[in-house]
Amino acid sequence: MTTTATFAELGVPNALVSELIKLGITAPFPIQVETLPDTLAGRDVLGRGKTGSGKTLAFAIPLVSRLQGGKRIASQPSGLILAPTRELATQIAAALEPLARCYDMRVTTIFGGVPQGRQVTALKSGVDIVVACPGRLEDLMKQRLVNLDRVEITVLDEADHMADLGFLPAVTRILAATPSGGQRMLFSATLDNGVDKLVTRFLRNPVTHSVDEVNSPVSTMTHHVFHVDGVDSKKALVHRLASGNGRRILFLRTKHQAKKLAKQLTEAGVPSVDLHGNLSQPARDRNLAKFAAGDVLVLVATDIAARGVHVDDVELVVHIDPPAEHKAYLHRSGRTARAGGAGDVVTVVLPEQRKETQALMRKAGITVTPQRVAADSEAVHTLVGESAPHRILAPEVVKSPTNSQPNRSRRPENGSHRRGRGNTPAASQPSRSRSGASRGRSSGARTR
Repeated sequence: MTTTATFAELGVPNALVSELIKLGITAPFPIQVETLPDTLAGRDVLGRGKTGSGKTLAFAIPLVSRLQGGKRIASQPSGLILAPTRELATQIAAALEPLARCYDMRVTTIFGGVPQGRQVTALKSGVDIVVACPGRLEDLMKQRLVNLDRVEITVLDEADHMADLGFLPAVTRILAATPSGGQRMLFSATLDNGVDKLVTRFLRNPVTHSVDEVNSPVSTMTHHVFHVDGVDSKKALVHRLASGNGRRILFLRTKHQAKKLAKQLTEAGVPSVDLHGNLSQPARDRNLAKFAAGDVLVLVATDIAARGVHVDDVELVVHIDPPAEHKAYLHRSGRTARAGGAGDVVTVVLPEQRKETQALMRKAGITVTPQRVAADSEAVHTLVGESAPHRILAPEVVKSPTNSQPNRSRRPENGSHRRGRGNTPAASQPSRSRSGASRGRSSGARTR
């Protein structure tokens, strides 16, 4: 990606510029070029851009630069980042930590799904920046285990996703607990579902920058709609789509089906891991780490992975079950063709799903001619290429334990790796914060 300004020219301190170079990050992305002059100057900023546009560094750099390791007080952070999911919080912390170390600053994560003990210990030992999911953070606030009175800078990442998950009331209460004079940055793909009210209430004279909004075209993403004759044809096609030599993510609607398909593929010699809300946090972390490291090439997921899961070089996304609405289609599809890379998106459609899928694609702004295919069709072979060699893994490698306790709450799931190619620090393992291929392309329409 080519830009006309360097990090240094945008005002980024030399220490951070040097650290970015060590991480292989030499040129800013457009959203960073647009926002850094204002955020580094302390202005409130509203950044509109979809995932993969480089937002993490757009707020991480000014956050670290402006705080620069002031006096550390137990349980009273000076920087706060709110994120909708555990995976995204972990990934943000992984991006922050190398920058924070330049100024001897501490970063910790706070989210549910794990015991709170380590998080509380980290807070009591003193941290500078907290990356948190709203649910657990508010729980700790109610227990008076964390105090936000000293927060100087607050960031909301993927605010629209927090709205989709029903977190805006908690986010509102958390923001209200931070000093009104602090700097605030809000990043969101859209401003619907109440996000605009957050902007009006909590951001003071914000500067708005819009880059790569959710419906903007991705020229390197090729879309395919594959019509199949029935359930058996669909199953065979899915196994063929999963069999390639590059990373791919397969989306289904239910947790049970995701777990079942990952097991079936693995037993068929296509090692796969699942990702869904029934998994414990350690199981999620292990499965994502295996996928990111290339130990397995297939991730079978529910919509929990449509946002906040960022792994480089995902060459194919498959909507095994077409999503319920067009925004979910765009977010799922956005796991590939990230930060200038190329990728393909396939939607598998049964006869009874054709009408609703056609409406879905229209709302998503996608123009594509459906193809009637079978697993052995030329269009499928051109897309997938040669199958990867079959491998049989030991059971313990693919087994994914679930939470030992039943889920007693109907609260939406509250909870990776590099966020965008070449513009965030590598993270082959999930963040351990102080808390605890090129190939030929088939004919397919590109995003309009």
